Amino acid sequence: MDTIKTNLPDPAVWKILFERQIENLQDKACRAYLDGIARIGFRADEVPTLEGISSRLTELTGWRVQRVPGIVEAGEFLRLLSQRIFPSTYFLRNMSQLDYLEEPDMFHDLFGHLPLVGDPAFSNFYEKLGRFGEKFAGNTEAIDRLERFYWYTVEFGLMEENGNLRIYGSGILSSYGESRFVYTDEPEIRNFDLEAILNLPFDKSQIQPIYFVVPSFDFLFEQLELLEEKVMEQASVA
Repeated sequence: MDTIKTNLPDPAVWKILFERQIENLQDKACRAYLDGIARIGFRADEVPTLEGISSRLTELTGWRVQRVPGIVEAGEFLRLLSQRIFPSTYFLRNMSQLDYLEEPDMFHDLFGHLPLVGDPAFSNFYEKLGRFGEKFAGNTEAIDRLERFYWYTVEFGLMEENGNLRIYGSGILSSYGESRFVYTDEPEIRNFDLEAILNLPFDKSQIQPIYFVVPSFDFLFEQLELLEEKVMEQASVA
């Protein structure tokens, strides 16, 4: 049985992570994300509590945060999203892990995800994606396709905003190294292609070599209308 880690987060680590990343993201993150940081009330000098953040999210969008021991299996994760519940760990990396952590910690979960969960339109997108997960529960092939969609959008998505390339994917937003890497000549930046995404595996153990760009959030939200049809085609859903 999984046990929840009980070590208290180090305020000094949170402060370093928050200050350096919030400065780094000013010219990289999408506007909705930066607005969400302020809306939720994240601060460098205060480690957030799940209870406090959950209460604030409930006020903003009707969501709440549920503490979990670590990585949640994809089907269960989607089920929780369908109920407007965001699962989060409450352990924080240590000083020797500032630049890399194999397992998502609370900085990724809270700083990376929750500013957009606090946005009404994007929170509805999360919930609808979760409902797809419930619909396809038990179909591993379908869940795999949904996980790929989630990976290349919610976790590692890029967008065009006022003619500039901006980040909205939480996996990039919470990573100092990866948020700088996407602006180099090394990664492959592609226009959004739903068919390609659903057929493209990913590797969690490395910086991503491929990113997909949406022209707007409205465009991204519209992809959910096509997602169910594509998943049913590819996953042999009865």
